[in-house]
Parts: sequence; structure tokens; C-alpha cells
Amino acid sequence: MLLFLCCLFYGLAARVLIQDRALAAMAMLGVLTLPPVFLLAQRDLSHTVAALFAVSLFLYGLFRTLRSPSLFSYLLTGIAVGIGLISKYNFALVPVAAVLAILPERDLRQRIFDWRIIASFAVAFVIVLPHAYWIFNNLTSASAGTLNEMKEGLSGGRLTQAFTGTVSLISAIFGASILPLVFFAVVFPFDIKRIYRAESQWTRITGRMIGLCLVAVLLIVLGLGATHIREKWLALFVVLLPLYLCLKIDAAGIETTGKLKRFAIPLFIMIFGVLIGVSARVLTSPMLGSYNKLNVPYDTFIREITKNHTIQPALVIGDDTNLAGSVRLQLPQATIITAYNPPVPLTADWRSTGPVLVIWRGKGEPEPVLPDGLREKLIEGGVANGDIVPLYSAPLYHLGKGNDRYGFGYFWLTQQKP
Repeated sequence: MLLFLCCLFYGLAARVLIQDRALAAMAMLGVLTLPPVFLLAQRDLSHTVAALFAVSLFLYGLFRTLRSPSLFSYLLTGIAVGIGLISKYNFALVPVAAVLAILPERDLRQRIFDWRIIASFAVAFVIVLPHAYWIFNNLTSASAGTLNEMKEGLSGGRLTQAFTGTVSLISAIFGASILPLVFFAVVFPFDIKRIYRAESQWTRITGRMIGLCLVAVLLIVLGLGATHIREKWLALFVVLLPLYLCLKIDAAGIETTGKLKRFAIPLFIMIFGVLIGVSARVLTSPMLGSYNKLNVPYDTFIREITKNHTIQPALVIGDDTNLAGSVRLQLPQATIITAYNPPVPLTADWRSTGPVLVIWRGKGEPEPVLPDGLREKLIEGGVANGDIVPLYSAPLYHLGKGNDRYGFGYFWLTQQKP
């Protein structure tokens, strides 16, 4: 639904600026050429999808405000900012870049200093306030995951880190933007030079937004010493590219009769192919000698150790977030936490409410060793080392080959005696 709304408001934003309906539709369909949308969102993205919807809603509100300002358009823009900020923190770069991109345009500058912008700030503040309160008390938890991923494989001096991070960023930009560029180049092969040279007020604003966002990301990379940048982290900025390209085509005054069909047919073939491929992974991965998340038998594991759900844990402590989230689907009534990353302090009375189930997994071995970090956290929480007696379960993979199994480790902790 959020992806549909993302495309819908993106198309509405394009229609505000582009009179050619075919070209506006091409801008909307251009969103589907982005890997985070047609591929990654079908596998494991959640917050990014919500943030992409927020970007599209923001663009619609922004361009309506610039074209024909009203209290409604300002409120709509503020709602989009609020939704975006609680979806992904890097969304904050988008409205900041928009303001900076508008400032050089003398006739539009007044929109920023209109009294109605106070309404935008107010509605965004109301939406963000509860989450902002949580961030204030859980800053490490809110940022640890992404920061750790960005610093993956961190080594060497600052110069080496800066070089590695910059190369990784350039590679991610290329990977995220190459498909939209190829699709538009194939549809307009003889107009590339004309499109490149065309310019309008709207291409300047959109182009500045893209550039400012990517420069800000580069500064963040250099400031943090990040060495690993993923395409999905750039999705909120690269999503502006199809609109930018269509605005350039519109500024060039290029005839678009028949172009929409040439754009849409191969796009839909690609999308359906990807959807079929993603859906069939659970069958094809074992044939290729590997397994993915869909093959991991979480449900079989939980049924086995809870004796088909007759034994219900009050609390489950997982070794990682993916494991904890997957078990949550099997035990919706239980409280599920991870003992670290993000850190969750364990107090002396943490198992006073009932049985506690501790679970972990390895990398394919049938009897995965209890991670040292998890053991230390449990001991800090009042568990005696002698109480930790690992048990193991290795159910068959879903649709696996032969006797291939996936190993889990676990043990139960009962209520503390008074």
C-alpha cells in the first residue's frame, strides 16, 4: 500500500509541474526503476518504504506550495515531513535541501518566509514529538544499527577511511541510479544531448535538491569515517532522479507521443520477472546450493521447543534482531528482546514474570555455540553460569535438499524462587 501511495503522490507531484500527461506518467513509473523499490522493497525493506512514501508526499506538498500556496499545501508538507522523520532519520536532508534549493529563486523565496510555514512546523512537530522523546532517552539504540553497518570493516587511517567511504558512496550512487538513466536513454536515444542542455526553474530546484542531499551524505561519510554505504540509504535522494529527468525532457520540449508505451512495457516485464524471482527464491535457492531467510524453519523450531505451543515463555531473549523478529511472529503473546545491539539492560528481577527462553543461532552448524556476548549479558542480568545449559534443535530447512538442517541453540530459565 505504501509503495502504491508513493507512486500515486509522485505522479501527482509530477502533474503539478508537467502538463504532458504521458511524461508525468513516465515520471511516476520511473520510481519503479529504482532497485530499492522494485527489488529490495519486495524482500526486506520497511522503514525505507514508509520514507519513500513521505518523500513523494513531501514533493507533492512542496510543489503545490510553490505553484499555488495555500494553508492546506503547507499543512500537507508539514505532515509529510513529520511522517518522513519518524520513518528514516536521513529524511531530514530532503526538506533542508529543498529550502536551500529554493533560496536562489527570487520569485519563490517568499514561500519560505510565508507565515503559513509555521503551520507546517507545528504539524510536523506534533507528529515527531512522541518519537523525539523516545530518541532523547534511547539515542544509542536509535543510531547504533546503521552506524555499525556504515563502519563495517573499518580499518586504516582517516585518509584510507575517507577514500574507501567515498568510493563506496560513488558505487552506491551508480548502482541506485543506473537503471533509471538506462530506461530513459533507451526511450530517448537521439535526444540525450538536447535533454542534457535543457533547463527550467524546476530542473534547477530538483537538481539542487539531489546534489545537496548527496553532498550532505558525503560529509556524513567523511565525518563518521564510514566505509560501507548501501544503495537503500540513498533511496530517499535518488528517488528524485526520474522526476528530474522528466522535467529536463519537458524543458527540452521533446515530443513524447508513443514514448510512454516504450517505457512501460519493458519496465513491467522487468518488474514481473523480479516478483516471480523473489517469490520463487524459496524453491530455487536450495537448487543452487544455498538457502535464504524464507527457508529457515523458525516455525518448526518454536513448535518443537514449546511442545507445539503448550509451553509459553513470558520473555524471549534473542541473539540478534532478525532472529528475535522471526520468533515474534511465532510467539505473538510473548515479550521479545535482544540482549544487546541495541543494548537492553537486564535487571535482577527480569525473569520474575515467568519462564524465559534464550535463543541463538550459528552459521549453518547443527549445534551453534552460545555467543560470548550473550552469555556475559545473561550473567550481568543475574543468571549463574551454571544455570546456562545449552540445548539444541536442528529442524529440516523448508523445501530443503535431503537431510539439510538449520541449527538453533536455546535454554529455558524458570521463575526465581522468593
